Amino acid sequence: MKNRNLFLIAAITLLIYSCEPKPFDNGNDITISPESGTSYKAGDAVNVTVHYPASVKADSIVYMLDSVRVASKKDSSAVSLKTDTMALGARVITAKVYHGGKPQDVSTNFVLLAAKAPEELTYTVIKKYPHDTSAYTEGLLYNDGYLYESTGSPGHSDLRKVDLETGKVIQRTKLDPKIFGEGSAVVGNKIVMLTYTEKIGYVFDKNTFKLLNTFSNNVGIEGWGMTFDGKKLYMDDKTNRIWFLDKDNYRQIGFIDVYDDKKAIDSVNELEYIDGKLYSNVYTTDTILVINPKTGAVLQRVNMKNLWPNSQRPKDFDYANNVLNGIAWDEKGKRLFVTGKRWPFLYEVKFHPPAP
Repeated sequence: MKNRNLFLIAAITLLIYSCEPKPFDNGNDITISPESGTSYKAGDAVNVTVHYPASVKADSIVYMLDSVRVASKKDSSAVSLKTDTMALGARVITAKVYHGGKPQDVSTNFVLLAAKAPEELTYTVIKKYPHDTSAYTEGLLYNDGYLYESTGSPGHSDLRKVDLETGKVIQRTKLDPKIFGEGSAVVGNKIVMLTYTEKIGYVFDKNTFKLLNTFSNNVGIEGWGMTFDGKKLYMDDKTNRIWFLDKDNYRQIGFIDVYDDKKAIDSVNELEYIDGKLYSNVYTTDTILVINPKTGAVLQRVNMKNLWPNSQRPKDFDYANNVLNGIAWDEKGKRLFVTGKRWPFLYEVKFHPPAP
């Protein structure tokens, strides 16, 4: 009788165990497509499919895009993600497959590129102005009838107010000789200025150039370009990333990654916000990009190689280091100014499509 009872208990246990949901093999039974690293262009649909053994029935599948829930399913049918308004760059998809009340995660990623190639623009020089050749230009602004310029290199970094017509410096404050100054932006009655690798930001009174305070800038790899759209600051850091900063405390509040239709565009540098778009120099090149500030897509590209022709440059001019860098916008007069590091000229230019 005793053996019979033991047999019944064993049979019931086996029956109960066989009715329990079959566990996944540590997630190895789950796969997900698309394949990691697949590229798409903005506007393409990304079809995501989770695969698992037919012998196992999932309770539900929850889909996350960069940790944000975007969809859920009761089965393994494909989920289609729309990308037309999505920020560009590497995006991570995670599927949480629930089975027996417990989730198993499986992830992949894709790279979203710009929908189309940038429009290639050219330029016309409207006027040429003198520019101080001691200025290793990092930031360039036009405000209240004057140019404001922040310059770099140790021992020579400063913030200056410049007369446009003459190129003369009419107000200046020098940084500590150990500091390498970088990009700057006017925010109300203040000028915010970055430093290269020192992880320090400066805040000056725009009228007196008095140093009001400093702040720790731990956003990004380095401090490069900066601009202001009236609500938030933008800064870049040597890579293809443009960070958004709070205008009051200078803390990170978001970012975009800059891509054209083929690849990431690194070394975006001096920035200017013009009519809802970001304009950026690409460091060590003669190129200026026009960028969508919401997605990071390169909309237009301007090759300015012949702005200051090599044939007109002094033989001892260090072209490798003293590159095109500096974009300023006169909002009221609708004038666009560009220059370069230690260039003798500042140019008023107009961008437009090339002649047919």
